[in-house]
Amino acid sequence: MKQHELEEYLGKFSGSEGSYPFGPEALVYKVMGKMFALVAIHQGVPQVTYKCQPADGEVLVSQFEGIIPGYHMNKRHWITVSLSSDVNDAMLVDLADKSYQLVVSKLRKVDREALSQL
Repeated sequence: MKQHELEEYLGKFSGSEGSYPFGPEALVYKVMGKMFALVAIHQGVPQVTYKCQPADGEVLVSQFEGIIPGYHMNKRHWITVSLSSDVNDAMLVDLADKSYQLVVSKLRKVDREALSQL
C-alpha cells in the first residue's frame, strides 16, 4: 500500500483529523483528540504507527519482520509497521481499523455518542 493511499484511508474514519503536531515529517491521525495512527518516513522508509493491545503487539512483532514495537512510543501499546515490508495491504487496513476501534472504545461516553452523530 502506498503512503498516500493509507493516509486517505485513515482520513475516512468518522471524526478522524490529520495534523502535524510533531513537525512536517509526521502526520498524526486523531479521533476526538486521541491519536490512533502516525504516518512518517524514517530513514527513507514510509511507516505507520498504530495503537494495539499489548498481547496482540507481541504476537505481531514476533511474526512479521516489518512490525516493531512503537517507534518513539510506548512499546507495549503501539506498533510501527513498515509500508515496504512483509505486511500486506489487508493487514495494514485491519490494523488501522483495530487501532481506531481501540481508541474509540476508550473515549468518554459523551465523546462516543458525539462521534456516532457525525
